Amino acid sequence: MTIGRIDSIDPIPPGKKPGQGSQVNEASQTDSISISSEAVEKAEMLRVMEMVNTAPDVRTDRVEELRAKINDPSYINDKVLDATADKIFDALFG
Repeated sequence: MTIGRIDSIDPIPPGKKPGQGSQVNEASQTDSISISSEAVEKAEMLRVMEMVNTAPDVRTDRVEELRAKINDPSYINDKVLDATADKIFDALFG
């Protein structure tokens, strides 16, 4: 059996050290992404759904405002009573 050359198959070029790869100038390369309009709409919908799911069922600020109006004697008049009756009628009978 005869052994030929002792050199490696892939010799290292002169001026390069083993383990030294090509250096990339990080400032010259930039990454970019683009988000489709469908993805933007979906993200907005998910954000709104999260707000709806975390919002309280009863708006206490509105309840307090209405309580104050009802307790005010000048608020209850025929115009308010008629409007309230109309809204109740519409809600029940469409």
